[in-house]
Formats: sequence, C-alpha cells, structure tokens
Amino acid sequence: QVQLVESGGGLVQPGGSLRLSCSASGFAFSTRAMHWYRQAPGKERELVASIDIAGTPTYYVDSVKGRFTISRDNAKNTVYLQMSSLKPGDTAVYYCKRSGTSPWGQGTQVTVSS
Repeated sequence: QVQLVESGGGLVQPGGSLRLSCSASGFAFSTRAMHWYRQAPGKERELVASIDIAGTPTYYVDSVKGRFTISRDNAKNTVYLQMSSLKPGDTAVYYCKRSGTSPWGQGTQVTVSS
C-alpha cells in the first residue's frame, strides 16, 4: 500500500534551516507529482510546494518563495523540502502527499522559536 514517511523536523531558531525528507513506497514514485503541505495549530492545512515528475518545482505558496526549495530523487523515492530563513510563522506539522488519491503520512513537526 502507499506509504509516505516524513522526517527531518525539529526545533530551530528564527533564521535557521532544516531539510525535510519524505520517503515514499507502494507506488511508482517517478510517475507522480509530489507536494508538501503544512498545518499550523488552529489553521487549515495548506499547500506549501509542489514538484513535477521531472523534478521541476511547479508551485510555492507566496509566504515561502525565496526561502524554501522542493526537490526529489527518483532513484531514492524521496522528496525533500529545504527550508531556510525560517520564521516563527513556519511552525507547523509538515506533510508530503502524492498527486491523486493518497493517504497522509504522520507528518513531521517543525517549530521555529528562540
């Protein structure tokens, strides 16, 4: 079955960086666009970034443009989210998802705080 396992979250100071990873299994990873979402406390889940099957980023939410970079390694069935210049407003649980019908993983918590 489809499995998505996010990792790499943690506590970081404002201005710091983190790289999130999402390991995928149970489907042909290289044939699906992939997405990163996040959900902050008390807020709706929002789409943060998307990447097509060739590895070209196709979307960033305005609030992360210039700070976050999505990438993928089809040989490793993994999608990444490099986050830099982190702000307290980036605090959320981050999830990856494939295009089309997809379960949600458990997510990885990112907390930006001094």
